[in-house]
Amino acid sequence: MFSIGDKIFYPMHGVGVIEGIEKKTVLEEEGEYYIIRIACKGMNIMVPVYSCEDIGMRYISDPSTVAEVIKLLSAPSTPMSANWNKRNRQNTDKLKTGDIFNCAEVVRNLMRQDRAKKLSTGEKRLLDNAKKVLASEIMSVNGISMKAALKIIDESV
Repeated sequence: MFSIGDKIFYPMHGVGVIEGIEKKTVLEEEGEYYIIRIACKGMNIMVPVYSCEDIGMRYISDPSTVAEVIKLLSAPSTPMSANWNKRNRQNTDKLKTGDIFNCAEVVRNLMRQDRAKKLSTGEKRLLDNAKKVLASEIMSVNGISMKAALKIIDESV
């Protein structure tokens, strides 16, 4: 269980801070909810305590893991479907896991795909979100600005 003040990673949104744990009644069911502030998106979300593991919510990574992720960004691309719709679905599923390595793989592959052949609007949106999500963790772990974290990503791919 997380505590107030913990920095966490929430899939598809990035790093957040648990600002509270409240009992709420939703759809006639009472339960505890984490109140999480996602700073880079300027939003607050409520997550049921019982479902946080199922949705991929986790503590932020440690510096050695982030260093491995940065190395992964320069590794060879992994094969992706030629069909943009199928590729988009596969990449979205990877991002939803909350795994930082999956996120880095999606960012790397889509950035290279965009350089070789422009991405569709949907994939471009997915890439922008994935980069911000990955950068939010790099920024938080390394104590740098968002701009500096995005620069690390751009220079590593």
